Amino acid sequence: MGLTLIILIILIVIALFAVTTFNRIISLENRVANAWSQIDVQLKKRNDLIPNLVETVKGYAAHEKGVFEQVAQSRQAMMNAKGIAESAQAANQMESALGRLFAIAENYPQLRASENFQVLQEELSGVENKIAYARQFYNDAVLQYNNAIETIPGVIFAGPMNKKAQVHLEIPETERTAPKVSFS
Repeated sequence: MGLTLIILIILIVIALFAVTTFNRIISLENRVANAWSQIDVQLKKRNDLIPNLVETVKGYAAHEKGVFEQVAQSRQAMMNAKGIAESAQAANQMESALGRLFAIAENYPQLRASENFQVLQEELSGVENKIAYARQFYNDAVLQYNNAIETIPGVIFAGPMNKKAQVHLEIPETERTAPKVSFS
């Protein structure tokens, strides 16, 4: 009777341990998915602002056709992206295209003084800040999830659950170099 009780208690403890580990992995995986959806929401907001911004700049800099085409292409790539990796790549292309668009705007004082442009630029700046925060949150969620499935006891359960490590969002190599600043 005593040995049966001890075995039963051990089995209950093992079952509770397994359920707790399983639930932790699932909740961390859900946190990663939620973090990505927060990025997706902000990217959608940015996508919605782009046409208004482009139209405002076009009025002042119609001859800068190449930049407008890059913005349009990167916006289309974001809308057609499937999965996190494709979306992240398209988002990076969009950031680059917007950087060129704002560089053009610097050459047009009337444009920078335009109230419509200023409002759009402020909105876009706010969205970019939210995207940066959401990316940080996503990477933190990925770190917690990856740690949970790659360390003991999670690694024991992750294989049978078919859980794979998630990929962190990273800055493209082209944006890792510091810009040159010259006062000469």
